[in-house]
Amino acid sequence: MQDMPTPALQFAASSLSLDSRRHLPRTSKTVTGQQRLQVAWARSDDAVRDAQRPRYHVFSEEMGAPLSGPARLDVDAFDAYCDHLLVRDLDTFKVVGTYRVLPPHQAARIGRLYAESEFDVSRLTHLRPKLVEVGRSCVHPDYRNGAVIMSLWGGLATYMMQNGYETMLGCASVGMVDGGHYAANLYSSLATDMLTTPEYRAFPHTPLPVEKLRTGAEVSPPPLVKGYLRLGAKICGAPAWDLDFNTADFLTLFRLSDINARYACHFIGDMQIC
Repeated sequence: MQDMPTPALQFAASSLSLDSRRHLPRTSKTVTGQQRLQVAWARSDDAVRDAQRPRYHVFSEEMGAPLSGPARLDVDAFDAYCDHLLVRDLDTFKVVGTYRVLPPHQAARIGRLYAESEFDVSRLTHLRPKLVEVGRSCVHPDYRNGAVIMSLWGGLATYMMQNGYETMLGCASVGMVDGGHYAANLYSSLATDMLTTPEYRAFPHTPLPVEKLRTGAEVSPPPLVKGYLRLGAKICGAPAWDLDFNTADFLTLFRLSDINARYACHFIGDMQIC
């Protein structure tokens, strides 16, 4: 899921300036019984670094990914082109969840999607004018009770609606500490009715050897994948094997028009349908 960072990458102030072709939503608050959360988009280099710190903690310290580059920051070549969504705990003001989003005009500037490092996505070309790529999602271990990820998804929905974007694309990574058997069994279970139609398929450059690894065991999707599927997302085909991070990456496609009615009012109802 994560590509290797570029150690010498520096952020130019102009790279984070607002572009007239997209609008960053206003800062908002989410209050639950346990937490007061702030949902905001990075508007400065300092805010981007605030997102890169928890990414490093989760991907390197927790998951063991071999990151390099600036001390205790997860930085790669896509960051300067992306919009960065942050959820903060208002009692501590620390970032407890984040996503990054590559909007279509910035994907055109960098010349590729991150997903293209792992998949042939040529069948999705016609979607690109209104497609955003999401990635680097992480939530602090102490905040994985659902509130932060729901706040992140609400922020993404607002961003999509306000800018007229229609499709989200991103990799959902599944660990392979068991040698890949769980990931292979997961794909086998999803292939029945959770795949996109053939015209929206993508093809991994390094496929996970599903037939070799699957055991036939019944498995449930991990929470993030399960959440995506409940929203109405679909898997674009067989997973890629990320050799650097030892994960199986499931390319996931979500079209806003396909959002599950159960969640539509919560995420986009105040703007459109409820």
